[in-house]
Amino acid sequence: MNNIVRVKVPASTANLGPGFDSLGMALTLYSYIEMQQAEETCIVLHGEHLDGIPTDKSNLIYKVAQRVFEEAGVEIPELSISMYSEVPLTRGLGSSASAIIGALVAANELIGSPLSKDRLFTLATQIEKHPDNVGASLFGGFVATAWDGDNAHYVKIDPPKELEILAVIPHFQLSTSKAREALPKVLSLQDAVYNISRSSLLVGAVAAGRYDLLAAAMRDRLHQPYRAELVPGMAEILEQAPLRGALGASLSGAGPTVLALVHREEDQKHELENYMLQTMKSHGLEADTLWLQPDHSGVQIITKMHTDSFLDMLKGEVKA
Repeated sequence: MNNIVRVKVPASTANLGPGFDSLGMALTLYSYIEMQQAEETCIVLHGEHLDGIPTDKSNLIYKVAQRVFEEAGVEIPELSISMYSEVPLTRGLGSSASAIIGALVAANELIGSPLSKDRLFTLATQIEKHPDNVGASLFGGFVATAWDGDNAHYVKIDPPKELEILAVIPHFQLSTSKAREALPKVLSLQDAVYNISRSSLLVGAVAAGRYDLLAAAMRDRLHQPYRAELVPGMAEILEQAPLRGALGASLSGAGPTVLALVHREEDQKHELENYMLQTMKSHGLEADTLWLQPDHSGVQIITKMHTDSFLDMLKGEVKA
């Protein structure tokens, strides 16, 4: 058994337009978790994005770690856990998925890694209920995933190197459950075919580096039109962003973050950023922006043995 384990987990965006609950991409925005066996459970959270998260055994990271121990036939009832996150909660950037993946990988490493990565993926999907965000955070890159209730499957594709992501993050939270309540119970055959074709095209476009197809491939009729009233300004941005320098645009996961895929050498990058911010503002929403890249590595184990503190480690990892 390792004494202390630290992991670094990327955030993620899911759906990317048409790929509802199936397509995801890891982003260069991270959560950090430290885990070790203890005489008494102690959970310490660092950073503004973790305000309100429980610090007792109802904590998600603690509960997910126990799921690993149960699966492996090991008992470690008491844990010392520290966490820092750059990922804002309930904004559509995979905060819960990154916590789940971090907890699974850290707990598995703590007991000598008896569970395979594929098994961890299935466990994560059972917990999260859909495989797109957890697949992206676990494996990195762009992932196409499937889940039948028993088994999770994935294909990882390395996104084109020139791809950047502009995320516009409104100053309000939107729970996944509320965003799902806005969805229709029945979908027309025409709309189903529309989304299947766009989702397939999007996977092919990313794999082939066909930037020219992304705007068309990221269109959707399954969830974004129904969630538009939950994120004022979103519909306008999705329509106009590809005309203002974006390769394509989508709601990130369940929202409210809206993102645009942008070529690294695009001349209109800053004009696009201003447009998206001003559009949100015109609808009464204040927002922040982040320029990100795809994360290609997925979850990483930072160190198993160390002498520096968790906070000292963060100073070397987290950008100022």
